[in-house]
Amino acid sequence: MRLTLLGTSSGADGCPALYATDRGTYVVQGKKIHDPEALAGVVDLRDDELVVEIPANLLGFARGE
Repeated sequence: MRLTLLGTSSGADGCPALYATDRGTYVVQGKKIHDPEALAGVVDLRDDELVVEIPANLLGFARGE
């Protein structure tokens, strides 16, 4: 998989960030959520998955803003 950085709201680089892949999908880099109460609302979280938190303004990079 090849990643292309679309943008980050942390300055020059780092977390959080949004990437496009050469598969027509996106990869999100954010802070891993450890709070069991928050994770209780996630439907069917599998062993090979995790949930990350990102700021709303990061999604603007997906729209080209």
